[in-house]
Amino acid sequence: GKRKRLNTSVLYDSDESEDSDILVRKVFAKRHCIMDEDESSEEQQPDKTCPTENVSATRKQKVFAKLKELARQRATRRSCSSENCEESNGEAESEEEPLCDLSLTPTEGSESDSDSMKDFVIQEEDDDDDNTEHVKSENQPQQKELNTSNSGLLAHYVPYLSRCDHYVHFKRIVKAFLINAVDDTFLSSLYDGTRQKKYAQDMLLSLHYLDDRFIQPRLENLISRSRWKDRYKERVDCYPDVRIILKNPKNISCEACELNRYCKFNVLLSGKLYNSRTLEADDFMSDDKQVLKVGVVCANRTRVYHNLKHFKYKLYVDCSSVTDLDGVEDEPVKDTVERLFSQLEDSGWIQKRYNDLEDYMNDADSFQEEK
Repeated sequence: GKRKRLNTSVLYDSDESEDSDILVRKVFAKRHCIMDEDESSEEQQPDKTCPTENVSATRKQKVFAKLKELARQRATRRSCSSENCEESNGEAESEEEPLCDLSLTPTEGSESDSDSMKDFVIQEEDDDDDNTEHVKSENQPQQKELNTSNSGLLAHYVPYLSRCDHYVHFKRIVKAFLINAVDDTFLSSLYDGTRQKKYAQDMLLSLHYLDDRFIQPRLENLISRSRWKDRYKERVDCYPDVRIILKNPKNISCEACELNRYCKFNVLLSGKLYNSRTLEADDFMSDDKQVLKVGVVCANRTRVYHNLKHFKYKLYVDCSSVTDLDGVEDEPVKDTVERLFSQLEDSGWIQKRYNDLEDYMNDADSFQEEK
């Protein structure tokens, strides 16, 4: 369509005097879009100067044609007789204009136009099947069956996972240590992947959980907030036994942080070096001891750190002593482990060891930094 040139009217200013020749321009207000007055609304085109309606004519024609076709399909589906078809077609034709206006000027569409557009969008996505609503109604029972089956799976697995709390992990570890105390190859075969049965994989998972979730993060936190030297940390890591003895204070350099302190504690380290996974002890220099003079803060940190670092090994040593005191021979390993495990659980031995672990973790979490 053509656009008319904006004409400005020239008026004489006759406010002050009739003889005034001063020309005054009458300026019209700016419009977003200027169109021909004699053209119909269906042939309206947005002005190129309007930023919100910068749509190509080809695209608008395609959108209009598509909306028209969708309106026809919608009217056809809803028809039950020839009269209803004509009424539906009439309604569709009446809806074409606002839908077209909505596509051309989306910011000016009414709520009813928006609802109509939503209906068309749904039909456009499913326009490959004219009976979409019928298909959806048929698929609903299948969807319900699928949801029911998923709920059944979740009901089967989630309660099992929810019951697997910290204490369940701890009991698995105790049972693994009892098995290894009877068969000393169990832990090594567990870590190298030889054992693939479910009970073995659960025990391996619990062992990793103890190391990676309970112990190691707290040890790293204790070290990161300390001034310990690497040499002192390595000594505490190597010796599974520790005794912290109060002595007369001396103003010397602390052997843990190498700062001048009133050192009044002796840290006595002893015990055999052991493998952190298989917990097999090494007899090399088994009688070696280390005595270190430290301050009060480093002594308390050593106690908290050492309790967590060597808790797993101490637990294994206790489990080994239980099997050594059993005295029953010529019994299958499984029966022996189940019998000893039941005795330890009934007597509260397992619960007591678990409470000790929780106390050690709480001490590590609440430990204060050096002032």
